Amino acid sequence: MDSRLRIAGQAVQPVLVMFPLGLFAMAVLFDLGNVFGGPDILGALAYWNLVAGLIGGVLAAAASALDLMFVRNTRARRYGVLLGLVNMGVLLVFAVILMLRMRTPDRVAGGGLVAVELLALAGAVFGAWFGGELVNRRRVPAFVRTEAGNRTY
Repeated sequence: MDSRLRIAGQAVQPVLVMFPLGLFAMAVLFDLGNVFGGPDILGALAYWNLVAGLIGGVLAAAASALDLMFVRNTRARRYGVLLGLVNMGVLLVFAVILMLRMRTPDRVAGGGLVAVELLALAGAVFGAWFGGELVNRRRVPAFVRTEAGNRTY
């Protein structure tokens, strides 16, 4: 799959995906620190990382949907839709976690929510890996083998 949405020749969607992944990972790390005896400010930092990660995730999903609209290959489109569903599921789980945290005055998470965050982060990592596999398997190789087995670049 080749991205149609580009800035200065660089595909936008793969760059946008990295921001929510990093923010969600930091939210989980901050929550783990808070659950294991750290100060409550770690829980507040995790909360705001979730907010920023959800905003970035929605932007990445919009860029992915825009790229998916122009895919002609039906098999690649099916894989792209599957990837989008995985990513949307992850965003929904983090959104529910965020809404549950809004009910607490200090915005900290308990052990149960942190366990669900770890599962959602594992889903996000799987989605990123699957997206990378989807893009890399569809890319034209940088070299072509000749009849003698030599590589020509």
